[in-house]
Amino acid sequence: MLAGVLLGKFAPGVVQALRQVEFGQGSQVNLPIAVLIWLMITPMMMKVDFTAIRHVGKRPKGLLVTLFVNWLVKPFSMALLAWFFFRHVFANWMVPAEADQYIAGAIILAAAPCTAMVFVWSHLTEGDPAYTLVQVSLNDLIMLLLFAPIVRFLVSGASSLRVPFGVLLYSVVAFIVIPLSLGASLRAWWIRRRGKEWFESRLLPGFAPVTIAALLATLVLIFAFQSENITAKYFHVFLIAIPISLQVYLNASLAYGLMYFLKVPYAVAAPGALIGASNFFELAVATAIVLFGPGSGAALATVVGILVEVPVMLSVCAACNRTRPWFASYADR
Repeated sequence: MLAGVLLGKFAPGVVQALRQVEFGQGSQVNLPIAVLIWLMITPMMMKVDFTAIRHVGKRPKGLLVTLFVNWLVKPFSMALLAWFFFRHVFANWMVPAEADQYIAGAIILAAAPCTAMVFVWSHLTEGDPAYTLVQVSLNDLIMLLLFAPIVRFLVSGASSLRVPFGVLLYSVVAFIVIPLSLGASLRAWWIRRRGKEWFESRLLPGFAPVTIAALLATLVLIFAFQSENITAKYFHVFLIAIPISLQVYLNASLAYGLMYFLKVPYAVAAPGALIGASNFFELAVATAIVLFGPGSGAALATVVGILVEVPVMLSVCAACNRTRPWFASYADR
């Protein structure tokens, strides 16, 4: 993040040249970021075992809570919080056009449930990895259908911006359908050729450096493209972080509380709460760039989501670990 900001400040010519490399003139699809996101997401998608969805019927309460929070609460609560804060609470510190952009970015961020980092959060809270896999797999499939219409509906309703559905659909195809299909196909092909044990113990770890390098390079470019906004509008960055952080804590608390009320075991409740709170920021950033451009306020809002993601989610993990004894009597349910 720091390297990206420094690159943008001290090598603006290089950043401008990279920003102008698009799939087509005026497409807003930045080619370097698109390639890096593919390199980052495809190995992540290879980890997702969609055959695990066959076990959806086992312990359904935790899954239902996760889906309820992810798709019926989270995007709508973020739209409400963003509208309330940017249109009213922070109205004296930004013009309406900026508020619209920040609202749009926050909604895009909240409408994309986390995919890859959930496995990290689940590991840190000693969650059930098999159940986490089921939750992630089902969320990915639902995201194919609901991400575009939810974003268009909420952005149009909470701001004065209009989201072209065709452009949004193109973003879904480019950044969800293609890497998801490619990852699932490669997973099936390799397992058929070499077996699941070799695939998971040998091949997937080999992709880790590629994924990490692509993630770091993506962050460098994203923060380089936003360096002017981040340094010139640092107070706005602080303001944007407030509703985004608040919705993470609200949704995590809601999911965790419902899990406790429904007597769901901790190993399911903790990752379920984390899935309901974290975001698929790679998709959110890519979508904001496609719709509004790499230097837009919407893209800045999704970038602020990255800034707060790790410290906020680590604090949620810590809270889950501290409250684990609450679920002790639910262990065998």
